[in-house]
Amino acid sequence: MVSNVRTTIELPDDLFIAAKKRAAELREPLRALVERGLRAELGRGKGRPAAKPPAVRWVTVAGGLPAGLDVADRAAMHEWLQRQR
Repeated sequence: MVSNVRTTIELPDDLFIAAKKRAAELREPLRALVERGLRAELGRGKGRPAAKPPAVRWVTVAGGLPAGLDVADRAAMHEWLQRQR
């Protein structure tokens, strides 16, 4: 037999509001969202970090930078962009 335990937890206001909004978006009670989050966290195993984020895939094109564009100098890059308009 599965029993349910009632408890009270304190959350920062912003986290509580975000969780309530997410639960509403999913059309489920906040309890279900919290339960799923706890199960996911506990299912990771002790001391095992979360999965690594995916590697960044850089998109490049042939040709290089346009003449006169210096990406190392932010002000110069801004001026170059303004001249192109």
